[in-house]
Amino acid sequence: MSIHITGDDSADRVLTEDPFALLVGMMLDEQYPMEHAFRGPAKVLGRFGTLDPARIAAADPEEFAALCSTPPAIHRFPGSMAARLQALAALVEERYDGRTERLWTEATTGRELLKRVMELPGFGKQKAQIFVALLAKQLGVRPDGWEQAVGDYALEGHRSVADVVDGETLQKVRDFKKQKKAAAKQQA
Repeated sequence: MSIHITGDDSADRVLTEDPFALLVGMMLDEQYPMEHAFRGPAKVLGRFGTLDPARIAAADPEEFAALCSTPPAIHRFPGSMAARLQALAALVEERYDGRTERLWTEATTGRELLKRVMELPGFGKQKAQIFVALLAKQLGVRPDGWEQAVGDYALEGHRSVADVVDGETLQKVRDFKKQKKAAAKQQA
């Protein structure tokens, strides 16, 4: 299955073909428009030449931060995200021998997968639930109990990046988030 999140075919191809790219895109999806966040891995690949976790983890931190900050930057906060990306790469290299997909292919339950994702730099519970839902909905990764592990993100609808498959669904997710913010503001 192909990923269609960014509105850019080559960036989406990177997400589809490289599990680490997809993980990095999710990590970058914070205080930044989601399609721009998920374009970040393609920017890193184009500038650094690889998305190999070992090479990213071993890169000089200052040089890597500069690469990530070059316009168009990989994120609104490129320096801190470059450091987080290197920490993520180091963890993937250390725990999964650089094979990102082992994060989900070796998890036997949704609860275990959620726990593994929550251990990653930059992944709190909500982001981890969204990533597990993305794996389930878009890649068919569905360990036993994944629905319970992700809660409402398992539901049909347009709640998160897990539900984005084109420009129309991206707008529906944006509308949903806007409505949630307005409702929360009204309750406050």
